[in-house]
Amino acid sequence: MPNLKCPVKVLHVYRTYFPDTQGGGQELIRQICHNTQKHGIESRVFFPSRNPTPNVLKVDETSVYRVKLEFEIASCGFCFGGIREFRRQVEWADVIHYYFPWPFADVMHFIARPKKPTISTHLSDIVRQQGVMNLYRPLMNKFLSDISVIVATSPQYLSSSVTLRPYRGKSRVIPIGIDEESYPEVPDELMSSLEQTHGSGFFLFVGVLRYYKCLDVLLKASADQDFKVIIAGEGPLEDTLKKEAKAIGLDNVQFVGRISDEEKIALIKLSRAIVFPSFIRAESFGITLLEGAMYEKPLVTADVESGMNYVNIDRVTGLVVEGNSPLALREALVELDLDRKLAEALGAGARERYDELFSGEVMGKNYAALYQELVTGTLS
Repeated sequence: MPNLKCPVKVLHVYRTYFPDTQGGGQELIRQICHNTQKHGIESRVFFPSRNPTPNVLKVDETSVYRVKLEFEIASCGFCFGGIREFRRQVEWADVIHYYFPWPFADVMHFIARPKKPTISTHLSDIVRQQGVMNLYRPLMNKFLSDISVIVATSPQYLSSSVTLRPYRGKSRVIPIGIDEESYPEVPDELMSSLEQTHGSGFFLFVGVLRYYKCLDVLLKASADQDFKVIIAGEGPLEDTLKKEAKAIGLDNVQFVGRISDEEKIALIKLSRAIVFPSFIRAESFGITLLEGAMYEKPLVTADVESGMNYVNIDRVTGLVVEGNSPLALREALVELDLDRKLAEALGAGARERYDELFSGEVMGKNYAALYQELVTGTLS
């Protein structure tokens, strides 16, 4: 590993960030900023916001620069008025770190033409918007060809991604990691309050309520069951999912909306297991799975060729079930609901794998080393 003494200024560029929205991409950026600080990395985050006032925010891990979000097409935000600010931030930075996919970032990249090293962390292939993809593909390929290095978040995603296939020669894998110390302590009164409200031993999903989360499978799996499910988060499918739950008659499923970090940690601690029913590759990793593993909770995931199969190993860290099968998911949840000793054993296995592969310290060292290689011209 290179000597990590040279200060490096890194500009992180993504379509959204805290405090505007919650999600796995945002948490990944936060964790990279937090865990590279000790290695002399100074970070800034650039993103478009519906309400960019104030346009500069100082938080523990970074400085946040917001520009006006003008409109969105197929989940892609546009901010033409923010290009001048983007250029200003590019001038400040030593390394430009993009997070794919955000097609407008490709546009800004070629308008600004930064003469700086660039990284693109590949959060997901574009899976659903194939009509738009046909139009975007030439720009995407030009962008990925121009980037200095591409980072995949798991070996599975790098090996299976059609998008990354032409660029494997300049790609590397840095798994997502999270730092336990970066999470707040849960006040006793909040823990008690949530336990009184929700009880304990329930199955927990936390995330943005989008199509690729496949929560309809979880709802069907929960029908006529004794176990309880809590779904935390907001998103475009929230109303649809609530209507479906009501139509099925699910009195054992509760939607709690957007929650604070303290509430999330409390609910994880109170839960029996973390459940991610997605069987679509747009769900490339699942940071809440890492959070569950960090707090020694077993994981329940679908068998899909993505990072979820890297985090969750069947009968070691949790249960892996057939994708798009409410019956298979139901059987896994019932098994963990009835067998507490199994749940505890799998939770211990999840924590062990987290310690080995997914700590924030390991990820921070890997990204800091990559930044150093880029600025010193030693990238292999």
